[in-house]
Amino acid sequence: MKILVLSSLYPNAVQRRHGIFIEHRVAHLAAAAGDAVRVVAPLPWFPSRHARFGRYAELAEVPAAAERRGIAISHPRYPMLPRIGMTAQPWLMAAALYPHLARLRQDFAFDVIDSYYLYPDGVAAALLARRLGVPYLMTALGTDVSVIAGFRRQRAMMLRAIRGAAAVTTVCAALRDALVEAGAPPARLHVVEHGVDLALFHPPADRVAVRATHGWDGPVVLSVGHLVDGKGHDYAIRAVAALPGVRLAIVGHGPREAALRALIAQLGVADRVALLGHVDQPDLPALYGAADVTVNCSDREGIANVLLESLACGTPLVATPVWGSPEVVRAPAAGRLAAGRSVAAIRDALAALLADPPARAATRAYAERYDWAETGRQHRALIAAAVAGDPADALTASV
Repeated sequence: MKILVLSSLYPNAVQRRHGIFIEHRVAHLAAAAGDAVRVVAPLPWFPSRHARFGRYAELAEVPAAAERRGIAISHPRYPMLPRIGMTAQPWLMAAALYPHLARLRQDFAFDVIDSYYLYPDGVAAALLARRLGVPYLMTALGTDVSVIAGFRRQRAMMLRAIRGAAAVTTVCAALRDALVEAGAPPARLHVVEHGVDLALFHPPADRVAVRATHGWDGPVVLSVGHLVDGKGHDYAIRAVAALPGVRLAIVGHGPREAALRALIAQLGVADRVALLGHVDQPDLPALYGAADVTVNCSDREGIANVLLESLACGTPLVATPVWGSPEVVRAPAAGRLAAGRSVAAIRDALAALLADPPARAATRAYAERYDWAETGRQHRALIAAAVAGDPADALTASV
């Protein structure tokens, strides 16, 4: 079976951690039965590489072809109209990709299109699959449902594409339920959770030594994610400020860095709150494992990588009760859900967990249910059923 993966969120030479969870999922999909997989990861076309154009100029540096984890990747360009062209994006993407896919099919006769992110990628996949005469699958990841589906035209296009798909997977039940409420047929929808790299993310051999390296004494809370409003690092700062003797380490970079530094100074907690900046993935496990709690204060998530990575390192969670987070934090070994997304609720959950933490071995054991190999097996079973032409309501039996 030959599988064409389509996703504009796939990591590339410039955005190395962009959609890294999709790369993990695709690699384990390919390994599930040794299938041939090619990835088409389209990028917005931009005419200049000048630094004054910021992110768009950086994307112009991405090569047209690459290979990651033994999988060939192409990065064709498509026209995108920022701010004003949201409704047209799937059509522009599909029109730009069709010649590329038609050429690719001459030496890689793919049987199916497996797309990630419902809009524009999934809708574009539906348009392309219809023209190429192959089945297609879609995967909902988070903001495609929690944000984009809130726009009437985009929601209508997504629902039309979902009805034509062989199967649609969601990374948590909350996303599935939201799609059903929006009008998607339940028989098309299947929950296939993300996994975590259990070999990379594991408890440190010498936790005390790692803590000493960072000068961490006493309770330490870790917050990991881009420095943007939706991640809620400001909530974490305010919550820890109200917990004397507790330290907070924030990993990530982004546009809210200056505002967060100003908040730290305003609250007088510079001696207890540190912004560590970007940390490469191989260095994250030690930080997770050395912390006492990982806090996730997001306003929306599918299933955040941060949650699973922390658990795999033996560190319990405090998370806001949004979307897929309650599906992860559902046992004492995983930590505690905050009563709501407020500073007081997060503070109280942190205080309670720090006072009565689970055994770190129990937290690691809890994480071991999130195995990428099982994710790949379940997803591949859906693809195989789609290629075989099985009806949608029969696909459930295959996962």
